[in-house]
Amino acid sequence: MSTQEQIAQIIQYEGDNQTFLWKHPTEDFYAGSQLIVHESQEAVFFMNGQALDTFGPGRHTLETQNMPLVSRLFSAPTGGRTPFHCEIYFINKTEQMAIKWGTDTKMEYVEPVYGFPIQLGACGEMCLQVEDGRKLLTKVVGTERGIGQSQLIQKFRAFLMTRVKPYLVTLIRKDQLNIFQIDERLQEISAALREMLTGDFREYGMSLTQFLVTTIVKPEEDKNYQRFKQLHFRQYADVAEAKLRQQIGVIEQQTAAQRMVIEAEGIARKRQVEGYTYQDERGFDVAERVASNQAVGQLTNMGIGLGMVSGIGAPLSGAVGGMMSQAVGKTLGGGTPVGGTPAVGVAVPVGSGALAASPEKCAACGASLPTGAKFCSACGAKAAVAVPASEEALCVACGAKIPKARFCPECGAPQEAKCPKCGKVASPGTKFCPECGTSLVKEK
Repeated sequence: MSTQEQIAQIIQYEGDNQTFLWKHPTEDFYAGSQLIVHESQEAVFFMNGQALDTFGPGRHTLETQNMPLVSRLFSAPTGGRTPFHCEIYFINKTEQMAIKWGTDTKMEYVEPVYGFPIQLGACGEMCLQVEDGRKLLTKVVGTERGIGQSQLIQKFRAFLMTRVKPYLVTLIRKDQLNIFQIDERLQEISAALREMLTGDFREYGMSLTQFLVTTIVKPEEDKNYQRFKQLHFRQYADVAEAKLRQQIGVIEQQTAAQRMVIEAEGIARKRQVEGYTYQDERGFDVAERVASNQAVGQLTNMGIGLGMVSGIGAPLSGAVGGMMSQAVGKTLGGGTPVGGTPAVGVAVPVGSGALAASPEKCAACGASLPTGAKFCSACGAKAAVAVPASEEALCVACGAKIPKARFCPECGAPQEAKCPKCGKVASPGTKFCPECGTSLVKEK
């Protein structure tokens, strides 16, 4: 038997897994030839341009009695060795997945949220399965030797694009979809497009089992798109950043408060161990500041110093209190020490500007004076207080004994005396001219 006869006697599928329909290259078969059809396949016999018998999975012997439609058109002589002319198509009925599709051109429309013109595309995958092999043969394949995935999608591209692009633009405009949030609707878009396209594929004997929109192609190179993308991102990023800063601020405040509590507890334990209180510590601090104040000897600062020292007298120990009393007494230059008696000296009228308290008795008649009295209620003399002898002077005009001052409290004469002999100006309280020795005190 020749090689041609051997090939003709075995008829089976020789295509790949991405083929929907494949035509066997041999067209002359002998009666009794073996037809092998794999699972999920079927074979269709054509004779004289007509689709006649169909065979399912298995091994089939090609005899006229097994092919009733063929036997009406062909009558073989006895022995069955006479060849007959017939075309055989193998149809793969498995579901073929991950078939790529995509829009051929971009869709142009005005973005409904931000109002700028934009171009979009779409792509994805679909799953197809042959539902009616004869319809696919007669309507799509015709006289071709077969059809694969790419050829089938190419034939269906026209109605595929007329469904996908108008639907996407209409959906975006109708639902006012933000271009930066449209990916959230991919599942909904995929389901709607599959429902729209199912009837179109079924008309050609195909079943559209899945249709997925996996990507909305955006114009990343467009400057306007990039600018609005940044604005869209910032409106969420700024809010998130502000919330994060607020949380960090709260945590820092809580941490600082806890640190202060821990430090305060440590200081309190230290005081307890060393045997003093917070009030004692504040008294020590005040005493230290008063002692280190360079201006404590000035009369304007002495009031503050005395008040502060007297305010802290209670918490201070006896030793510290005594030291402070001695310091104030020395600063007053022999005046009234803290807790002592006034020094005895020359009387100074109240209100002359010197630091003094109201006298207890009148310097003229010895009568008792009420606190704050300016004149004696017994003799009418001016109330006076004691002044240290080291601070007294004689008025250059009236000769009265007065404290060292620029003006006499008795007559009001200026105390910066001018020497009548040499003209030298002397300081208040000077009794003799430092230049020529002439007496500057006028006798009463």
